[in-house]
Amino acid sequence: MVVPVYNGRETLSELVARVDAAVSPIAAEHEILLVNDGSPDGSWTTIVELAEQYEAVRGLNLMRNFGQHNATLAGIREAAHPIVVTLDDDLQHPPEAIPDLVARVDADTDVVYGAPLHPEHGFMRGLVTYVTKLGLQNAMGSDAARKVNAFRAFHRDLRDAFAAYSGPYVSIDVLLSWGASRFAFVPFQHERRAVGRSNYTVRGLVSYSLNMLTGFSTRPLRLASLVGFAFSLLGIVILAEVLIRRLVQGNPVPGFPFLASVVAIFAGAQLFALGIIGEYLARMYFRVIDKPPYAVRGRTDEERES
Repeated sequence: MVVPVYNGRETLSELVARVDAAVSPIAAEHEILLVNDGSPDGSWTTIVELAEQYEAVRGLNLMRNFGQHNATLAGIREAAHPIVVTLDDDLQHPPEAIPDLVARVDADTDVVYGAPLHPEHGFMRGLVTYVTKLGLQNAMGSDAARKVNAFRAFHRDLRDAFAAYSGPYVSIDVLLSWGASRFAFVPFQHERRAVGRSNYTVRGLVSYSLNMLTGFSTRPLRLASLVGFAFSLLGIVILAEVLIRRLVQGNPVPGFPFLASVVAIFAGAQLFALGIIGEYLARMYFRVIDKPPYAVRGRTDEERES
């Protein structure tokens, strides 16, 4: 089990206890890998204490906040057992449903997602999540993207498909799709957040969507090309109208208002295309300088040895 942790100090003890109780009957050998994603609330101290209390708990402490997907990637690469389960630290993913996910992982299924029956999100969060999953569908190239969730189980061998990936922008679901083609879904009851508020704001989801689309898909570039082509056609139509009115009616098209509107349209189209190209250049820049997706400060294994 890989759990990215951000400000989860108040829920970690209950989470670990429930996960351990749910998994022990189906897997005598298991580990709960808690990845502290630069939490400022003292989560790492709690993780160290839990690692001393539970033999199955291991902790990974990142140097700063890299993001949920980056922290999850760090945990996946540390996983020691053949099946990996990822879940959030806020108890909205019920640990008691883990055996149901694991039971569906077999030779005919690569990734099993938990499908929430009644997601506990507000209207705006739900709307942005829906748009995000549309973008994820384009990046993954699969209809399964509309049902993906951070509550997932998969074969550890799938990480070989993205073993060489080192970019700073990470989408676990897209990376898994590089090696997986067979998906399954298991319904579960999405619980209310017991403590605090979600760390994923609408702004954060929009930023993630933008990073995902421009980091793992060429569709925005194609969209920019289509926009440019459409406005080129519009320019031809406007030119034809000007010539026809001049030749047939002898009336020129009104000057400044018409010219100003045309210039504004074309300037907007150019800036739109340049903005998308700029996003891709930024990501190419970060790949060239080899900016890592995460950096590890310490491990509970090292704490035990010291």
